[in-house]
Amino acid sequence: MRSLWLCAVLAGLPLTQAAAQTAPVETVTVTADHLPRAVGQPAFSSVSLSTDQIASFDQLDAALEQVPGLSLYRRSTSLNANPTTGGVSLRAIAPSASSRALVLLDGVPLNDPFGGWVIWSALPTEDIGGAEVIRGAGSGPYGAGALTGTILLRERDDTNGISQADIAGGNLDTYRAGVSGGTDLGPVRLFASGSAEHSNGWIPVEPDARGPADNNARLNSGAASVRAETDLGDDITATARAGYYSELQDAGLVGAEATAQGESGSLTVAKSADAGGIGWRLQSWLIDSNLSNTSVSTAAKQAGTTPADDQYATPALGWGLNAAALGTSGIFHWEAGADLRDDEGESRELYSFSTSLDRLVDTRRSGGQSIVTGLYGEGALDWGAWLFTLGARADYWATTQGHLVQGVRATGAVTLDKDYSGRDGAVPTGRAGLRHNFDDGEYLRLAAYAGFRAPTLNELYRPFRVGNVVTNANAALVPEKLDGVEVGWGGAAGFLSWNTTGFWNVLHDAVESATIENHAAVLAECPGLVATGTCEQRENVGDIDALGLESEVSEKIDPAFSLHQAASWTDARVRPGMADILLSGKRPAQAPGATIIAGAHWQPVESLSFDADTRWVSAQYEDDLNTIKLGSAFVLDLRAAWAFRDDISLFARLENALDAKIATGNTTGVINVGEPRIVEIGLSYTP
Repeated sequence: MRSLWLCAVLAGLPLTQAAAQTAPVETVTVTADHLPRAVGQPAFSSVSLSTDQIASFDQLDAALEQVPGLSLYRRSTSLNANPTTGGVSLRAIAPSASSRALVLLDGVPLNDPFGGWVIWSALPTEDIGGAEVIRGAGSGPYGAGALTGTILLRERDDTNGISQADIAGGNLDTYRAGVSGGTDLGPVRLFASGSAEHSNGWIPVEPDARGPADNNARLNSGAASVRAETDLGDDITATARAGYYSELQDAGLVGAEATAQGESGSLTVAKSADAGGIGWRLQSWLIDSNLSNTSVSTAAKQAGTTPADDQYATPALGWGLNAAALGTSGIFHWEAGADLRDDEGESRELYSFSTSLDRLVDTRRSGGQSIVTGLYGEGALDWGAWLFTLGARADYWATTQGHLVQGVRATGAVTLDKDYSGRDGAVPTGRAGLRHNFDDGEYLRLAAYAGFRAPTLNELYRPFRVGNVVTNANAALVPEKLDGVEVGWGGAAGFLSWNTTGFWNVLHDAVESATIENHAAVLAECPGLVATGTCEQRENVGDIDALGLESEVSEKIDPAFSLHQAASWTDARVRPGMADILLSGKRPAQAPGATIIAGAHWQPVESLSFDADTRWVSAQYEDDLNTIKLGSAFVLDLRAAWAFRDDISLFARLENALDAKIATGNTTGVINVGEPRIVEIGLSYTP
């Protein structure tokens, strides 16, 4: 979780890896609020997004999708996605609602303590000062959970007034406002941010397939945070941060909605050091979250809905500690540290709808506790044109207090009371990288890595039903592991910069929701399953082999005009054990084979700018058996801004300008569609 930079920072253009020669490090700087880069980061595949690249989007997850291969579990954005599908993954190896990528904000993990998903509305773009996306297993300084990659977010640090303020409105009754800024109060530097958004949404079903069951996917969300920093003397700084979020998301079906709310806090103390000295960093953090989620089943031809599940509360608490020390000795740079994450939570819900009583008649509580703690060390030799890095990590994981209690709502009688045995284990991981910078601005690099992710409490203990699909938990799940190698080539020459990476990754013991073919024989294991429904079981289905290629190119034609293109291609295939032989050779659910992104920026005069961005995603499968196919999707976004004052701009944004139909799901035989054309006009203040 902690990346502390001990080697030279390499210069580069947006959406490219740095291509310049490494330079000697004179001073090691450790700040309490922002994490520097890991010691050998230039040897691995990474993409950086600047403040401006993020600020032009309303939703942070949409901004991050400028990186090809990065996606939420489904094609929806946080504008209309259920919070429990906000899991983020990289390289399209096997997207998951539980996230196979680790998301950190200045060292603090943002993945939910119970389910691993990320509440993206808690992070307004006005708050974020930049992002670095590291692709590939991030064992070492980032912590457990960085299976397909790590997303390092950096908060802004302006303390001289407003940093950015936006207000906008558009069709679909969409309104949004966001602001961030800071000030100095004597020895204390303050920074705060806040946002609020409302959208009446759209009906996520094609008009000719709609029925009384369908309604709008509405959204109401808000977030606020404050950070205080002060110097303690002797080059020591202390930072405290607190945040709050609240979100209400209608699912697009009558009677189905989700709410999410939570608070977070962190305290960080760090000491910088001159060359030859030792810097250090200590951090503690806490996340308190709660979720409610009601789901329904739909009748044929969307004729109506019936309550299927009422997850009325999901209290969860995650807390953690991390510590790191770093130093330099000539060309050798090192970092060592330890971290701990403790998650506990419980889902409380009602299920089993009775037609005669017109209500859900059974109760369920499920949850437990999960602990992951690890030690790591990483070093790098920065030898002129050569950079060599090697790191190792050892983690201990344990699950305890697992339980599933079911009963009768009317009488309180307990019908099932399971206490699951505690389980634990140790996992060694590591990574190594080599990079050579050539005199002409090109570079070559080679990297190998291993990482792991412990199953979430949601995957281990909570059975649930969404629509006509019942999914069983599995307390016997073992952690996922990923091994991989990659080779990269990039550089900068004149107006052109580029980066290309080829990779081979193997995801071991992949946790997937596997379809049970003969569900008629296991109705007792799938409570409430209808005759036309589907029964699934979370399983370690075996290995997933992924061969892929990713590339970014930027062209700065002149100061007024620039282009960028990016693409990713991944051939991911399941190589299951004998218990799941039907999955052999299948693509993982929700994993597209290819993504192509292109964009242009034109500023004919200083006060006027135009931006165009396109994103094409290939077809993908809804299910693990690859029987339900979701077609490809092409989206065009346009933006224009006019700065009628030095610090105030009028902007217009046209999202999905061609009103493309984006298939986001098909679990009931009816195709759900993503956001239609959205027209938005607003004002932006940026000093």
